[in-house]
Order: sequence, then C-alpha cells, then structure tokens
Amino acid sequence: MIALIYILLFTFVFVFGAVIGSFLNVVIYRVPRQISVAQGRSFCPRCTAPVRAYHNIPIFSYLWLRGKCAYCGGKISLRYPLVELFTGILAVLLFLFYGFTVQAIVVFSIGAILTCIAMIDFDTMTIPNGLVIALMVPTLICFFVFPEVGLLSRVIGIVAVSLPMLLLTMAVPDAFGGGDIKLMAVAGFMLGWPNTLLAAFLGLITGGIVAAVILVKKTKEKHMPFGPYLCFGIMTALVFGDIIIGWYLGIFGL
Repeated sequence: MIALIYILLFTFVFVFGAVIGSFLNVVIYRVPRQISVAQGRSFCPRCTAPVRAYHNIPIFSYLWLRGKCAYCGGKISLRYPLVELFTGILAVLLFLFYGFTVQAIVVFSIGAILTCIAMIDFDTMTIPNGLVIALMVPTLICFFVFPEVGLLSRVIGIVAVSLPMLLLTMAVPDAFGGGDIKLMAVAGFMLGWPNTLLAAFLGLITGGIVAAVILVKKTKEKHMPFGPYLCFGIMTALVFGDIIIGWYLGIFGL
C-alpha cells in the first residue's frame, strides 16, 4: 500500500515537472523573439495555427502526432518532448533527494530557469537579462531555506567568479559574455563562494571538452555558448556541491 502511494506521488511529480517543461518550451521560443509568454495560446512555429489543448499534452502529444503539426504537417522539433522529459525526471530526482520539502521546490525552480537560460544561449548566444532577474527570486529564497550557507560566503560568492570573468573580458574582449558574468554573480549569492568556484570549474571542464571536440572536428563554428555549461556547473554544485567538495578534501585528509 505504501509503495503504491509513493508510485502515485512520484507519478504526479513527474507529470508536474513535464507540464512545467511544456511552459519552459514556450519561454525558450518566445523570449528571444520578444513575444509575451503570458498572453496568447501556443501555436505552430511554421503555420502559426493555434495548438489545441489535447494537442498540447507534454510528451504524449508529440508521440501521438508523430512529431508533426496537426494542421500543416510540419516537423516538430524533438527538443520539445526532450525538455518536458528532462524536467519531469529532474522533478522526480529532486524530490527523491530532498523529499517533499520547500528545498525541493526551490531547487526545481532554479533548475527550470537554468534550463531556459541554457537553451536560449544555445540558440542565440545570449542570456536574457529577464531570466537572470527571474533567477534572483529563488536565489534570495535560498538564503532562508539553506541557512547553512552564511551571508558572508554568499556575498564573497557574488564576486568570486564574476569579477575575474569581468576583468578578463576587459583585458580580452569577448572572453565572456555579459550574461555569463551576471549569471555567475547571481549564482555566487545562491551557492556561497566554495560552491561557486566548483560551479565555474565544472562549467570550464565541460565547456572545454565540447570546445576540444569542435576543434578536432574542424567545424566552421568559431564561437560557442558558455552559459549552458555554467548552468550545468551551477545546478550540480547546488545539489551535490558539498558532497563533491567533502570528497575532494577527504582525499587530502582535510
């Protein structure tokens, strides 16, 4: 009986996460195009026909329609159901990790915003200021729901990575984008300085690996977005940062 209850609870959590993912797809598409995310129904990007409610069920509708618009037959990007699947799984994993707590909700909201930032940066090589401002809301809530990170650590975290990035960009134009710098400043208050350094390190490692692959393949791409890798580092440091740092220090008996 208890197992059945947990299955139902986490099924609800997955569906909730997938529904949020469906909304994130709207944000990812509309924000760069300066279209309101609060008004107007979802529509096909090709023929602009409004999407009916029963054609807008996360993941299921994509499979049902075989990845095509119900009106013009145009191909629907696989990224839409993948984002919904990702946010559904993310919701389940976070509630497994934190339990049914406020912390889980706050961290999920951060993950949702970071997903939007990463996808938009992939598409446009820019991080919208509005999303960085939106990230400030759960970041401020973190001060209360994660009191183990002290205020001084958070204040130092604001400049621990963002200031070196700014100085490097002033010395080497286009070394980092302004959005990357702002993102790390907000993340600094969210994480505290130790985990902010970890987030930046993870972002550099993953971004460096991708850059190396691009160089090996000798593609025509001369620039790549750094925001997605910073988002990965931030989310990893937020959830597992203390565990990773504790493990690393333990190697040296510290």
